[in-house]
Amino acid sequence: MCRWAAYTGQPVFLEDIVSRPGHSLIHQSHCATQCHTAINADGFGVAWYGERPEPGLYRDVMPAWSDPNLRSLTAQVRSGLFLAHVRASTGTATSRNNCHPFTWGRWSFMHNGQIGGYDNFRRDADMMIPDALYPCRKGATDSEALFLIAIAEGLEDDPKGAMERAAAKLITLARAKGTAPHLRLTGALSDGKKLYAMRYATDDHAPTLYHRWSDSRQGTAVVSEPLETGEGGWIEAPPFSFCTFDGPDVRVEEFHPCRLAVAA
Repeated sequence: MCRWAAYTGQPVFLEDIVSRPGHSLIHQSHCATQCHTAINADGFGVAWYGERPEPGLYRDVMPAWSDPNLRSLTAQVRSGLFLAHVRASTGTATSRNNCHPFTWGRWSFMHNGQIGGYDNFRRDADMMIPDALYPCRKGATDSEALFLIAIAEGLEDDPKGAMERAAAKLITLARAKGTAPHLRLTGALSDGKKLYAMRYATDDHAPTLYHRWSDSRQGTAVVSEPLETGEGGWIEAPPFSFCTFDGPDVRVEEFHPCRLAVAA
């Protein structure tokens, strides 16, 4: 299972989340504590928002802890909204195109989890991506397919509804041609203005998701695991939830794609 971290608020250096904390994302890439896989060495990526609507994007296949370019970039780039991800593959190749986050226009997306038996219906999932969007399909992951299907389902106007509808389509396929668990998902997405995150599973094992507002930074970190061991103030997002982060305010709504999925 992958690990990721996102931030929204007053601009900070990316390293304040990605590399400097005691249990930073880079530390989690080789010493995760709240997932089945402690090592996340199948690539990494960062998407950040600055002066332009579209995010900057840096991805590579090296382990996050061994790339000096990543440390240099995070020490120099300051942003008020960014997403960072370290990858543990669930079957697809270790390649730059399979590294998260994925971007489309001003949108960025990253995912931790799995869609059960995805190799059995990968072609069916690709068929759900409209022709106009299919040139954007650069890799082979279930996560990128979920993102592009959500765009087709109206992500720009209805982020929560689009993610529910896209997830429901893939749950339907997993029920018919895949295996359990049909979907495990903690994901983050942004349009450069707001940060959204969701936590969901079709079984009782939704991947972990936490958030914490910092008065000193005037911003919110949203993470797979708390960034400091023993640090208070972290709030665990409930399962079946869709969270919208806007300053110190968090709106939590129910997220139930299974209600839309077709039974096998």
